[in-house]
Amino acid sequence: MYRLPRLIDVNAKSRVFRDKDKLLILGRCVEAEHPWAVEQFIEQGYGVLTVCLEAEHINMVGFKLAGILVRGDYGEVAVLTVDGSPHCTQLHWMVEEACRITGYTGSRRHFVIYKGRLAEISREAVKTSRYLYKVHRLLREAVKGNAPVK
Repeated sequence: MYRLPRLIDVNAKSRVFRDKDKLLILGRCVEAEHPWAVEQFIEQGYGVLTVCLEAEHINMVGFKLAGILVRGDYGEVAVLTVDGSPHCTQLHWMVEEACRITGYTGSRRHFVIYKGRLAEISREAVKTSRYLYKVHRLLREAVKGNAPVK
């Protein structure tokens, strides 16, 4: 069922991504549930590593990703998950944190599958989603301004 390597299982300079300029950190279930999305990234030259934060601890995966980032030279790190999963949301946060602690300065992109469609999410949205009070305040302000809240 799964053919793509798990991030936690590979060497920090693995041949899977050693010669790639772009890394895709993929929520593991996306490979089985939305293979069309994964293929789009593979066709664009991404080295793909999978993570399931239901099976692996965020700290272990984040530390491993940090090791990969400092040993390689990647122009972009992207994340692709399903939207709405609490475990997958953590994957977006973890990638941002690993980039921050390693001083990674390349491009960072975030994608989700929402209602069967691929959507890019801003880094600002990922950061804001870590802070429940900020989300609460934004929603409250949207209601006051009669903006639709979905």
